[in-house]
Amino acid sequence: MDTSIAVPAPTASASAALRRLYILRFAFAVVWAALLFTSAHALSTLSATLLVIYPLFDVACAVVDVRSAKANHGQVRGLYANITLSTLTAAGLVASSAAGIPAILRVWGAWAITAGLVQLIVGLLRRSMGGQWPMIASGAISTLAGASFIAQAGKGNASLGALAGYAFLGGVFFLISALRLGRANKTT
Repeated sequence: MDTSIAVPAPTASASAALRRLYILRFAFAVVWAALLFTSAHALSTLSATLLVIYPLFDVACAVVDVRSAKANHGQVRGLYANITLSTLTAAGLVASSAAGIPAILRVWGAWAITAGLVQLIVGLLRRSMGGQWPMIASGAISTLAGASFIAQAGKGNASLGALAGYAFLGGVFFLISALRLGRANKTT
């Protein structure tokens, strides 16, 4: 990646919009994780619905993010990639829910790997905004977690509980990043 490319300076309104979006993502992740955790022992209508809602919420957030990131084409390309990946994941989760938890873990794992890489790249491109190191770390952790979900799918004791923990941790990273963005805005 060529780091010598000039990146437009982020505006205060773009940082504030991103901060609000990150707080919303944190709140959603906490509620979603709690609901999934209560139904993680078996694949039910509730858990299958929650599984599909999560990437669809990610799509909605990425669309909002695209609108605030229009000035930076690198970020927008990454966000469009995320929209595509999350949409395909939602469709994959609908299809895999009939096949059981191992199939769902494989689809979720592939999404966690690819979306984690995109999040890592977008976070690197947004370094100048401040507050992005948690997003960079989250992207790297997501990639590793995705591989573990795929590995767990091959075991006899596959459970959806790990996905609840994954979402909760991701939400915590969004909260930390939102707080850091708030501090970065106060110092500029």
